[in-house]
Amino acid sequence: MSPAESQSAAAVLMVRPLRFGSNPQTRASNAFQRDVLIEDPQSAALREFDALVDELRRTGVRVVAVDDTPEPHTPDALFPNNWFTTHADGTVVLYPMCAPNRRAERRADLLELLDDRGFACNRLVDLTAHETGGRYLEGTGSLVLDRVARIAFACLSPRTDLMVLDEWGKELGYRTFPFDAHDASGHPIYHTNVLLAVGSTWAVVCADAITDPRQRSKLIGAIASGDREVIEIDIGQMAGFAGNLLELRDAAGAAVIVMSSQARTVLAAAQLEALGRHGRIVSSPVPTIETAGGGSVRCMLAELFLPERSAQVDEDRR
Repeated sequence: MSPAESQSAAAVLMVRPLRFGSNPQTRASNAFQRDVLIEDPQSAALREFDALVDELRRTGVRVVAVDDTPEPHTPDALFPNNWFTTHADGTVVLYPMCAPNRRAERRADLLELLDDRGFACNRLVDLTAHETGGRYLEGTGSLVLDRVARIAFACLSPRTDLMVLDEWGKELGYRTFPFDAHDASGHPIYHTNVLLAVGSTWAVVCADAITDPRQRSKLIGAIASGDREVIEIDIGQMAGFAGNLLELRDAAGAAVIVMSSQARTVLAAAQLEALGRHGRIVSSPVPTIETAGGGSVRCMLAELFLPERSAQVDEDRR
């Protein structure tokens, strides 16, 4: 039997951007990605990235921050949660990615770095062969996990394939919960983690994006299990990344709910008050990353659940 897994991690891996910019290979399926009207998006994204790292560290979250490589050109490398996940039994999963230039983000040296930092990887599950068949599952972009109840929520899209989802569930011992969700224009929502976030005692969901009433009712019932407080957001708030949240743990084990400054702005006072009952809210501005990259703070955080061989102190390059 797999060891019990916490819902939230106390450490994350983040990849510092080197050649960030709008990715033409992802734009067709990502309606959150838009033109950014600044001359140097890389410099702006780097400032936003470093500010988020600093904020998380001040909060007491352990951050393993590493630099992107000059080659190959990977404009979305700062979203590492899409190419790998880690799990409490020592499993690392590698995922099939839709955009060819995103597949180059997978780096064996980063997994070796985690080993050097004391994280133990005991098993590798490699799903990347599905890319040759045009089937994709993009990590915790495609998957929002209830790690305690072992349920994987996934809205189906060009980047989230049902066949790969089923294989993932069998490999990891999770029950899968596929559903359909659409934005205001009727397009499939590219990643589940922009409409749904699941914490230990709370969940945020854009129920309006799920047009099938049976799917909507079942989803809300599933995420509410375990006495979670369900906080609903609307389509407009989802577009402001109010669903792209992540619960982490600080060094003392207290819950930290991380979001972007835009997400915090679009949430109503009552919604923020509700979230605040479940953890300390931490936000940081990432407007360039949200606009050009089509992803927000949660997308920048690859949670580290691997067992540790010994206590480590994070001394990453800043």
